[in-house]
Amino acid sequence: MNISDTAHWSCALAQLQQQGTAHVLVSLLSCAGSTPREPGSKMVVTLDDTFDTLGGGNVEYQLIARARAMLSNGERSCCLERLALGVQANQCCGGHVAVLLEPFAGASMQVALFGAGHVGTALQQLLTTLPWRVDWYDSRASAVDTAAQQAGPRTRVFQLEGDPAAHRLAPHSHCVVMTHDHSEDERLIEYLLQQPHIASIGLIGSATKWARFRHRLKARGFSDAQLDSVRCPIASAAIGHKLPAEIALGIAAELLTLAPGERETTTLRGLAHADLETITQLLNRTEQPS
Repeated sequence: MNISDTAHWSCALAQLQQQGTAHVLVSLLSCAGSTPREPGSKMVVTLDDTFDTLGGGNVEYQLIARARAMLSNGERSCCLERLALGVQANQCCGGHVAVLLEPFAGASMQVALFGAGHVGTALQQLLTTLPWRVDWYDSRASAVDTAAQQAGPRTRVFQLEGDPAAHRLAPHSHCVVMTHDHSEDERLIEYLLQQPHIASIGLIGSATKWARFRHRLKARGFSDAQLDSVRCPIASAAIGHKLPAEIALGIAAELLTLAPGERETTTLRGLAHADLETITQLLNRTEQPS
């Protein structure tokens, strides 16, 4: 689901959380003097987009940059920023603002699923129950149409063109190749092996299938280390099982072993007590009649 650039911050917030896209909610808590917007104004910032506005100008640009730095650094705690528009933002209005930045983590893992057949469909249905994002590809127009109707809220569906390089994969994607065509599988593996930002590559099929692929790929110049990075057969836990749901369950379990663990080693405490006292004072000052 695409979000309009003109979407109200609340609509964008709801859709981004549903899609599992990392974002920061930026809220104007207090104003003094002349400022572009009033307290309570909000905007939402992602790495690529912004929704709504705090009035524009240098102060907004600074806050967008701060929000994106929080996303890039994986920060999870709230942040209170106090800005003098004249001194720090070079804006003539000359007021002061206090702004709260609240980061929301996105999906914990990115999967690129190539193939919308029976197993691919069963796998996508399983993955929608996890806090992951899925980019789902197929070269057949009819399969893409069906996939689009079945896709979960954090799944994006694309028609795979002849050249895989035409598609920009999300960084650190865990790729699972299971198309309807072995030649297409081989082309995809060749392409994925050349992508430095790929997290992992898995290929559905037998050991014999992979031996043939490996022989041809090595003849094209790929090293043993590169070829060893491809997991095939995948879904070892489902070997001997034939139902699409059984195979999909095995693949999902394998992907789970590759998912990042909990990286946060300290308990989140939110804003410092002094910042909370500052917010209380600012809000009380704002509520007082002028």
